[in-house]
Amino acid sequence: MSTLTALLPWRADELPGPLPLGVVAEYFAGFEQPAAAVLAAVEFYVLPYMGPSDHVALMKQMPRLRVVQTLTAGVDNVLGHVPPGVVLCNAAGVHDASTAELAVGLILAKLRGIDSAARDLATATWDHGNHQSLADSTVMIIGFGHVGQAIGARLAPFEVELVPVALHARPGVHGVEDIPALLPNADVVVLALPLTQGTERFVDAQFLALMKAGALLVNVARGRVVDTDALVAGLRSERIQAALDVTDPEPLPPDHPLWTAPGVLITAHLGGATTAFPPRGKRLVLEQLERYAAGQLLANLIS
Repeated sequence: MSTLTALLPWRADELPGPLPLGVVAEYFAGFEQPAAAVLAAVEFYVLPYMGPSDHVALMKQMPRLRVVQTLTAGVDNVLGHVPPGVVLCNAAGVHDASTAELAVGLILAKLRGIDSAARDLATATWDHGNHQSLADSTVMIIGFGHVGQAIGARLAPFEVELVPVALHARPGVHGVEDIPALLPNADVVVLALPLTQGTERFVDAQFLALMKAGALLVNVARGRVVDTDALVAGLRSERIQAALDVTDPEPLPPDHPLWTAPGVLITAHLGGATTAFPPRGKRLVLEQLERYAAGQLLANLIS
């Protein structure tokens, strides 16, 4: 039996079970480049989570590479770099719960003024005000895939009117062509769609102008799904609010106008970065290695 070499961001003994017969794992956390001999042998490469572009570039040094497995659901930073004939798989499902938790947290923080209360701590200011309830709100989720559905499931107990939207309509889910008619009625608009050529700057000045006055835009997708200049202008007009876990550019420079725009809450791409990620990510990687070693179809195929 020939040996299959996998390059992993975890040590083999950290996985939830033994490696399949014939699989050898090399450890790569992203701090130092693997030895040339290791790169020459790698057939199955698991990219470190949220690593720099250098990790993607390593694929060029892997002549035996057959599979690239990301630990993110989005693969926009990888797609153009995968060599011909190499299979790309994403981590759909791994980050659903964590990202959905954060989306709900961002919504509650903005609607109930928790972000303002956190800032008031620094000045010991008691600011008793009236805030919008999530209950009885209309929440539109644009991108009703794995993450979008997880967000919807967590919002349902809050007694909201849920308006799911996907790139293509299906039973019970609107298509993007319905957005202009739906936007003016939404109190909260959550972005959970993938970044593609068709969704880059999906939220532009025209989109923002259609939003209900005072509505909240929540982005847990990718920063480039939103036209940042248009968003800054919309926030400065104080027509809308925003809660962003992702930005364009990212990381957001300290002098960027988005930091000081009124009505915005920003977190530093925390969606999947929780204690739930490692066990789910490791389980996915082990299952993928088992499928590959057995000659079975891999899960989460992108290309």
